[in-house]
Amino acid sequence: MAKVRSIGVFCGSRLGERASYEIAAEAVGQAIARAGARLVYGGGDVGLMGVSASSAAALGGDVLGIIPGFLIAREGHLDGVEVRIVETMSERKSQLIAESDAYLIMPGGTGTLEEVFDVVSRQQLGLHDKPIAFLDIDGFWQPLIELINHTVTEGFSPQSIADHMVLEADPAKAIDFLLNNMKEAQDA
Repeated sequence: MAKVRSIGVFCGSRLGERASYEIAAEAVGQAIARAGARLVYGGGDVGLMGVSASSAAALGGDVLGIIPGFLIAREGHLDGVEVRIVETMSERKSQLIAESDAYLIMPGGTGTLEEVFDVVSRQQLGLHDKPIAFLDIDGFWQPLIELINHTVTEGFSPQSIADHMVLEADPAKAIDFLLNNMKEAQDA
């Protein structure tokens, strides 16, 4: 059976207002490391992304950070993990998407939303068939799901876009979903 090589984690460069976000980020990094998959993320050592990456690295997990050079002064980067320095935010996002076999989307701000819409749009256009899971901590993603459903109801998006949006509140279950669905897709 094929093995998931990399899980792209999209999340905030801030911790957010709830302790539950940071707890989940730590659990995500640990779960990815325990699964033997590589965690691919935005490269910074701040916020939820820094927590998830450092918790994976602390367990000996494989971590790839991709960061534009101009952000290093602002976000830093983790020592002891592979760091790829790129020129632009667009290059960062493209490499994050390309290097990932599945995507876990955690709470975050506008950068996370940009990544969300890019991977979801690419999936809808048939450019990839990689599993996507939203880590819905304390209902964080409910407003987005309502908006997506509204675009379906109003005839701007197909029902299949809503059908592919998997929400999971438990980090370990979200990782299991990605691992199991990627294996099916790779074995097919």
